[in-house]
Amino acid sequence: MEGIKYMDYIAHVHPLDNGEWAKPQTVSEHLAGTADLASRFAADFDSAEWAYTLGMTHDTGKATVAWQKYLRGKSGCYDAEASLETNGREEHSGPGAKLAEDLFGKPAGRFLAYCIAGHHAGLPDWSGKQSALRFRLQNAHAEGIAEEMKTALKPLCPKAPPWAFSPAGLDVSLWIRMLFSCLVDADRLDTERYEDPDKYQKRGAYRSIAELRGRFDAFMVEKTKAPSGDQCVYEARQRVLSDCEAAAEWAPGLFSLTVPTGGGKTLSSMAFALKHAEKYGKKRIIYVIPYTSIIEQNADVFHGVFGKDEILEHHANLDDDETTVRSRLAVENWDAPVIVTTNVQFFESLFAAKTGRCRKLHNIANSVVIFDEAQLLPPDFLESILETVRLLADHYRVSFVMCTATQPVFEKRVAFPDFPGLPEGTVREIVQDVTSLYKNLERVIYEFPVKDAPPVEWDSLAAELSTFEQALCVVSDRKSCRELYAAVKKIAQDDTYHLSALMCAQHRSEVIAMIKGKLERGERVRVVSTQLVEAGVDIDFPVVYRAMAGLDSIAQAAGRCNREGNAQGKRGKVVVFNSPRKAPAGFLRKAVETAQVLCERGNLTDQRIFEEYFLELYWKANSLDSKKIMKLLKLEIPDCGIQFRSAAEAFKLIGDDTRAILVPHGDGEKYIGLLEKSEVPERVLLRKLQRYAVNVYPNQFAELQRRGSLKVLVPGVYALTSTVEYSKELGLLIDEMPGNPADFMG
Repeated sequence: MEGIKYMDYIAHVHPLDNGEWAKPQTVSEHLAGTADLASRFAADFDSAEWAYTLGMTHDTGKATVAWQKYLRGKSGCYDAEASLETNGREEHSGPGAKLAEDLFGKPAGRFLAYCIAGHHAGLPDWSGKQSALRFRLQNAHAEGIAEEMKTALKPLCPKAPPWAFSPAGLDVSLWIRMLFSCLVDADRLDTERYEDPDKYQKRGAYRSIAELRGRFDAFMVEKTKAPSGDQCVYEARQRVLSDCEAAAEWAPGLFSLTVPTGGGKTLSSMAFALKHAEKYGKKRIIYVIPYTSIIEQNADVFHGVFGKDEILEHHANLDDDETTVRSRLAVENWDAPVIVTTNVQFFESLFAAKTGRCRKLHNIANSVVIFDEAQLLPPDFLESILETVRLLADHYRVSFVMCTATQPVFEKRVAFPDFPGLPEGTVREIVQDVTSLYKNLERVIYEFPVKDAPPVEWDSLAAELSTFEQALCVVSDRKSCRELYAAVKKIAQDDTYHLSALMCAQHRSEVIAMIKGKLERGERVRVVSTQLVEAGVDIDFPVVYRAMAGLDSIAQAAGRCNREGNAQGKRGKVVVFNSPRKAPAGFLRKAVETAQVLCERGNLTDQRIFEEYFLELYWKANSLDSKKIMKLLKLEIPDCGIQFRSAAEAFKLIGDDTRAILVPHGDGEKYIGLLEKSEVPERVLLRKLQRYAVNVYPNQFAELQRRGSLKVLVPGVYALTSTVEYSKELGLLIDEMPGNPADFMG
């Protein structure tokens, strides 16, 4: 083994179908291939030289006698899994990280060491556990790496970083994570190119941005030939579209798109993104949506415009049967031109440490990112989110569009000097006359409770709702939703529907389709729902009731009223009432209290009221960085310490305090049965079952377990034991179930 030459060191081996072994990929081949890809990826943020050095250094730990003996095996046969780094295998990333630091010193070598040490297991913390970089560097040795390799790498020492870093914020940690993304994607792609060239060839081949824009323009021409609905609404939508096309010429950066609900912002924002991307050479458009419950509706709109094969959806509800091989590959690294994803996927990836989630990040660079319903960005993480948005715009050539009918305050304000927002004056509004637009699209009349008005009892509210042929009532919690639904149901037995998150996604979709059908046919229909209908659910009632909530929630609920301006020239009616059940203590209650004061003015068409509302609300928040993400990711001097893994574990937009329960609704019962018979989790089945899952809180999960209502299908996956505890009207039954579930039969 000591006679092996530098060029002969093996990086990967691969068995062929005929039982033979493919020609090994050498370390030098793999390093060169990875470095070339990584440098191309990092060119979008002026860091090609750094990424090239990473690619040439990341697997140097394989150029040792110990690794080669392990790889070849005592018998002389290759080990098919030797390219993977798992527990019990010969470790190579630690020696590679140590070599980078030895060769390039600090800080450059340490920056690279984070990426090299983590290119299989994920970005490490600097200190803490044994997996931390400090511990690994102390215990790693680079002496065994081939001397000729060290000599070849030494001249690659990167020059100064691509811009002047601000160590007080997230600048350094984001840059390292972006370099890490380039390395991980390049490493996986080069390995795939060797082991599975057919799979590698299936990647990409999407239409260009220019071609997609051509399809979009043709679609819009047809759409506007025969306008439907109210002429005022049509003209307002055309004005928004025209403003978006004009603003697309503006220099890249930060934009807001403030459009009333029903004003056509989905297609207009895409018009801006396509034209802006073509003019400034942006590689892709990423459309970020707050809830999985509405992502399919928006994706369907884009499918109708561009064709299903041109859109990549990345969310939990995606069914494998409805994707192509190319799109499943694109999910790994987001190399498609148009991506539709969720807040959770987008932001948790931007703060991730794991290789799978970080792999795609470099493809966010040089793109257009649209935040739909921007007011729903979570306050607990707002400081780190806005800092990251600023950095991506400043250094990674990303243009952001923040779309909403209730535009939040994201810029710094003199009235709130401690607000950690974007620099004042950097966010440009696309719509030229927001005030006039809102006035022209004023389609509802609000009725607010008088000051100190008592709560409205459910029976009284139910009687009032039942006087309308078509009405929607939105409340703020599941329990209130069920109580009010039961009260209305007593009066209007056959015409009342319930919507809440205790119904699985498939169930909700079916009910919403029935509601839409009744509305279109002019039939009697009353709906009691939680706030899930407020963002993106395209339903249109002449009357909407809303329990007192945050001002943005009230305005979003109003967006389900007289949406198309078709109420015989009359305005719709939105009634806000005080609920018998108070909002939970904390941020939600502060939102209600703030809204109650502002609602006394009675005019939500003046956008200045939302600026005042959000300024007041953010000022009242206990923290806009409640998990201390900024501290965890701040560069510690002089060690260059960053706690990547701890920050990733803390950055969870959806808390870990809920558990998913699979329910036997419709085809869900069949899929549960198929999964139960499987010895291992089936990826396709689990994807299908995402549509039949309900999230419950720990006390609810415990109650279901206590009464024997759950069964384990595979480790960590639970399902209801029978159909008895899932209602066709209400969804999952927990509190409603008596001691004997048989009492609820039928």
